[in-house]
Amino acid sequence: MMQFVEETSYKCDFIQKIAKAFPDANTDFYSECRQERVKEYEMLFLISNEELHKQILMTIGLENLCENPYFSNLRQNMKDLILLLATVASSVPNFKHYGFYCDNPKQINEIHNQCLPQEIARHCMVQARLLAYRTEDHKIGVGAVIWAERKSENCDGTGMMYFIGCGYNAFPVGSEYADFPNMDDKQKDREIRKFRYIVHAEQNALTFRCQEIKPEEKSMIFVTKCPCDECVPLIKGAGIKQIYTGDIDVGKKKADISYMRFGELQGISKFTWQLNPSGSCVLEQNEPESKENGVMRPIPLNEELHQNKKLCLGNH
Repeated sequence: MMQFVEETSYKCDFIQKIAKAFPDANTDFYSECRQERVKEYEMLFLISNEELHKQILMTIGLENLCENPYFSNLRQNMKDLILLLATVASSVPNFKHYGFYCDNPKQINEIHNQCLPQEIARHCMVQARLLAYRTEDHKIGVGAVIWAERKSENCDGTGMMYFIGCGYNAFPVGSEYADFPNMDDKQKDREIRKFRYIVHAEQNALTFRCQEIKPEEKSMIFVTKCPCDECVPLIKGAGIKQIYTGDIDVGKKKADISYMRFGELQGISKFTWQLNPSGSCVLEQNEPESKENGVMRPIPLNEELHQNKKLCLGNH
């Protein structure tokens, strides 16, 4: 499983676009990004002190997990999960000047204030990347997440943003394995046959959303692959205001699927994975950052240390 996630994360559109743009650069930049994420997530999610970990488990009534082999298995599972999350997160890296930016230079100043901070955009795209691993397509996994931004903040930790829906490319609901054709690279007609039956990630996210899309609010969809010609009109018709995605396939035709409409799409702000077109200074790779009033800024060293402090449980 871990090997599959690592290989597909490295081959995803976001990493490959960076690799093509910097052919002479260090080809191991993905591994470096991954290692940084592992360190970050271990600090956030892993309790380094085993005795403190056991004390927390006993405090919440899970004394049975404090004994081996349960305790050692629990910690190993936590480490495996951290490694998996870090691997997927590294597929949308905080690398140099790359991020999700408007691909129309004339609209950069006009919609700049409407664009999400890059940290949040990458986080939402990582959610979509995780969903892509639930795909039933044996060749390409695609994930999509829909969020919206209300007028005021709520108390669930997501600020003004709230969840609308999510989906991944799969066969129709209720179908079982082998009910529909899958990829077969031995014969060309079999290779493209599955396109007729796969329900796309964007279609599933829109169909099975848990809340309605309100026209007065800013709604946004994050898709791991460029929306195809079938999904573009559905996204626009649903009232989505922004699309965050990659643009490697824009203008291409592949077997029974094409990506011609995305480049011509009007009325929706499109933020694609690319170098910052404004040329303004942005945070360098792996530099600690935080969001303050919608503006990304480096975290001072003393503030970073303060955020990393762990709560110690006393005797009760």
